[in-house]
Amino acid sequence: MSTPGGLDSGEVIPAPVPGTAAEALQAAGLWSVEDPAPLHDRDFVYRTRLSGFGPHVLRFHGLATIAEVRLDGDCILTSDSMYLAHEVPVTLNGEAELSIRFHALHPVLAAKKGRARWRPKLAEPAGLRFVRTTLLGHMPGWCPPIHTVGPFRPVELVEETGPCRVLAADLRSGYDGRDGHLSLRLTVEGASAGATGSVEVAGHTAPLVFDGVDGFTADLTLPGVEPWWPHTHGEPVLHGVAARIGSVEVELGRVGFRSLAVDRGADGTGFALLVNGERVFCRGGCWVPVDLVGLSSDRAAYEPELRRLREAGANMVRVGGTMLYEGDAFFELCDELGLLVWQDAMFANFDYPTDAAFLDSVRAEIAQLLDRTQASPSLAVLCGGSEMEQQAAMLGLPRASWVQPALSAVIAEETAARRPDLIQVPNSPSGGPLPFIANAGVTHYYGVGAYMKPLDDARRAGVRFASECLAFANLPEDDPPGVPALHHPRWKARVPRDPGASWDFEDVREHYLETLYAVDPRRLRYEDPDRYRRLSRAVTGEVMQAVFDEWRRAGSSCAGGLVWQWRDPWASGGWGAGWGVVAADGTPKPAWYALKRAFRPLRVILTDEGVNGLAVHLVNDTARPVQALLRLTAWREGSVPVLKAERPVAIPPRGAVALAAAELSDRFFDTTYAYRFGPISHDVVTAQLLLAERDAEPIDESHYFPKGRSLPRADLGLTAVVERQGSSGGDEWALRLATGRFACSVHVEDERFQADDGWFHLSPGVERVVRLRPRAGSQTGNGSRVGVTDGTASAGRMVPDGEVHALNALAPVRYRGNA
Repeated sequence: MSTPGGLDSGEVIPAPVPGTAAEALQAAGLWSVEDPAPLHDRDFVYRTRLSGFGPHVLRFHGLATIAEVRLDGDCILTSDSMYLAHEVPVTLNGEAELSIRFHALHPVLAAKKGRARWRPKLAEPAGLRFVRTTLLGHMPGWCPPIHTVGPFRPVELVEETGPCRVLAADLRSGYDGRDGHLSLRLTVEGASAGATGSVEVAGHTAPLVFDGVDGFTADLTLPGVEPWWPHTHGEPVLHGVAARIGSVEVELGRVGFRSLAVDRGADGTGFALLVNGERVFCRGGCWVPVDLVGLSSDRAAYEPELRRLREAGANMVRVGGTMLYEGDAFFELCDELGLLVWQDAMFANFDYPTDAAFLDSVRAEIAQLLDRTQASPSLAVLCGGSEMEQQAAMLGLPRASWVQPALSAVIAEETAARRPDLIQVPNSPSGGPLPFIANAGVTHYYGVGAYMKPLDDARRAGVRFASECLAFANLPEDDPPGVPALHHPRWKARVPRDPGASWDFEDVREHYLETLYAVDPRRLRYEDPDRYRRLSRAVTGEVMQAVFDEWRRAGSSCAGGLVWQWRDPWASGGWGAGWGVVAADGTPKPAWYALKRAFRPLRVILTDEGVNGLAVHLVNDTARPVQALLRLTAWREGSVPVLKAERPVAIPPRGAVALAAAELSDRFFDTTYAYRFGPISHDVVTAQLLLAERDAEPIDESHYFPKGRSLPRADLGLTAVVERQGSSGGDEWALRLATGRFACSVHVEDERFQADDGWFHLSPGVERVVRLRPRAGSQTGNGSRVGVTDGTASAGRMVPDGEVHALNALAPVRYRGNA
């Protein structure tokens, strides 16, 4: 790659393909993600040599963004959309030079003319609305200013060989609740009238019928086929599809059979996703590309984060309109892992052009996206973009100006033609008398969050489906060396904020810190910064868990919530606290553990119903009925049980039931302190759900704090016993934790080991075993470094050595393993 007028003297440097200019420059030491230089004010040229003879096809899967492709000096392609793939037939006669010039974007944008009906503050410059490129790198306060330039998706040279060549495959599947249906059309170059073929899937075979021109078609019904489910509700079963035409075999990937529908509710304004006829509470997060520098689309880049999503109990991920379309491996993994995908078209906030050329480009963009994901059962929702309707409405434009009908029509037409099985949403948010109203359609819910409403607003707002929600500046679990004070400008520089706002999302977090823990965060920050950090780590998870518990309870109007955002866009180096519940290096934050509890398929939930007392909600997303034991305990001073009650319960498959806590006891007990007859007798109520058929094995537990979460600090009698796991003699350890008094937000600190659970409450009489995983890069006892694969150490022996903390403990508990 060369950089005419570039960052230094226009020198030639190696550049990976697929990859970006930023990635190549970073490898050459000419650019830094910590202080990213702008890249849209200069051209970049990629050059390589091709060799071969005869007809070939050059495939360009993604060029960002204004690209001119030449072969031996002849222009063979120009592209002005990073979202379009291109195929160019070429003939080679030995050696040839391929060059791609990526023109500077900013001069192109400056030359664009045309007045928009509104100008959003989200992204800059305003001319971005004219060009099909990502908003990543252009959103101050949201993400780092890393500009996307280069062949970020693969470039392939394909030789045309063989008697026939498959040009296109149209594969469609359906499920009627019992049988699967599959139709296939292959467009084949070089097909002859006498050619025969067949297609095979799930043990069934059907003939491919030649249409007399250039295509073969087949239709199959698969009686009683195993359907695909999101993993929280069943198994994400996939079936391989293979076709044969004469002697040519064509592997068509894997397909899942499922049906999708939307339940709008009795009033017609709801939004509940039905998968195979069953209502699914969708929970998860809004996706951020794992590699913002190189934009890698390899399976290896996606897999750890998507598995982390599934491990947390998430069953949906949203790719928002401010990001970019992810690669094929993303959808393949979501298919395998049972993660539903809410896919926005790449439009956000702007008033977009309506000229024919722009709309034709959009039509091709949507068509290509749907064609390459046509067999993917995980793709469930195609949305027209993010916050365009909201932006227009909030800026005071008349109602008729909120929608962009020409753009919406193109997206809707292509979706109906190519993926009629998908659920279409015109925009996110939309569907109410105002686009952002919470109690109709889909919303971006920040009542609890940015608007600092009390926790009960999650019910009062009547949320139907939150395609974004609960943004907080979530602190990471560890403090790397050299972290500045929390008021330092370098800390605040990476705390997310909305452009133009006089507050940031750390202010939001501190509001709930004050509300839930009855402290003055500003004073605590300088008087006791360690306690400030611990409470700050705990509070966002507590708020998120409370909101999702409200939304998942029996009788809730809400059918889904997706947290903004799932992962931090850049590594803060310990400076600042991003929106992500996972840090940029993939390390879960305390909020991740809270969501993992809130997302469990089998869940017990406690809600305060005022003078009606405490309600217990039992949720079962799985396909099997559950026989369990429900145990309710109220604790005085966290140690004396003043109420103990239990009863067997039956929870239907994919259902929820609600019980009044008063039903569990034969005497009156004011669990919520609603009647206030004298001093309150207890400070915590615990509900435990135990699996009856396995000797009371714990399933889940939940806690209610009638006096608030600010329990007095005391000697808890907290104990930690280190145990070696397994018989391999490796670095596999666990902690067995117990307490004599209720312990709040228990968490482990160990420089060499990462606990697989944390920030949970622990009741007296309950043991919790927490596995310890070696941290990557930790030193073993012999001084060697540890590499980690799947959480196990690859070399040497390490000994756990750390502390167990609880927010209401007077002091931490030390532990050390037996070397």
